[in-house]
Amino acid sequence: MGQGMNVNRIRQNYLAIVVAAAACFLFQAVWYGAFLDVWLKGIGRDRNWLEHSGVNPFLQWAVALLIEMLAAGVISAFTQLTGAQTAVRGIRVALALWAGVVMPVTALGDVFAARSYASFAVDAGFWLMGMFIMGTIVGAWKKK
Repeated sequence: MGQGMNVNRIRQNYLAIVVAAAACFLFQAVWYGAFLDVWLKGIGRDRNWLEHSGVNPFLQWAVALLIEMLAAGVISAFTQLTGAQTAVRGIRVALALWAGVVMPVTALGDVFAARSYASFAVDAGFWLMGMFIMGTIVGAWKKK
């Protein structure tokens, strides 16, 4: 076999992953706080629906943080697998994953849910910026 990706060289820095996920989580709060009405209108809902949906917000926040930790871990692993671990490589990997996976999956879900371009822009924009943040952190923060 030729030279491929050596998964044995992955050395996850779990502190960097947690910090990257926490930074993304905080950014998410700011992002959706700023674009909440646009997003709600885009999914055909309003603040009244949101307040009375019966969904446990703590469960939502916990799931969001877990997903962001998973995303940061994947970005970290691919950053290490593709060359020298740097902030620039972390950003490039994050943007490639966003463009090749996250954005198309988000678009596909929105097309079949018949959601507006506005809700797509809010969701895809969050993930673009969130993955940029996580890629920067996990790329720059090398494990000692």
